[in-house]
Amino acid sequence: MRRISSKWTFFYKRVIPVIWFGFLALFVAITVFATRRSDQLSLLPFFVVPIVMIAIGYFIMKKLVFDLVDEVWDDGDALIVKNGDRNERVPLTDIKNVSYSPFVNPPRVVLSLRRTTIIGDQIAFCAPVRFVPFAASPVITDLIDRVDAARLKQA
Repeated sequence: MRRISSKWTFFYKRVIPVIWFGFLALFVAITVFATRRSDQLSLLPFFVVPIVMIAIGYFIMKKLVFDLVDEVWDDGDALIVKNGDRNERVPLTDIKNVSYSPFVNPPRVVLSLRRTTIIGDQIAFCAPVRFVPFAASPVITDLIDRVDAARLKQA
């Protein structure tokens, strides 16, 4: 078996949100402390901006990061998907579409499935990070070709 998801998934899913929300919470806490000492209401923008940044950050991370599965392994005619303590074996014939978005950070792959699994009817994972920014990922291109071949073989 070979891993086709990025090894940076843990960093994107767990570390980046802690840094983002932790920094903003620290900023709000410092503002609260400064407001208590100075009794000025002119510090209101220092409350509003971090709260807006928390809301925007949460919305973006919910759409791009929080739905990523932890690991995806290639097992020949199937993919092994691991998310937390759940494991699912997805045959390539059960994949109806592979959507690859290399120009977002992190680069995403979304597999649309013919049947609902314990993980859902769509599986999103982080594609392997490439150093050449505008080149297609050979791992994902190979996956797309193999899913297409499995679909044609089944028909």
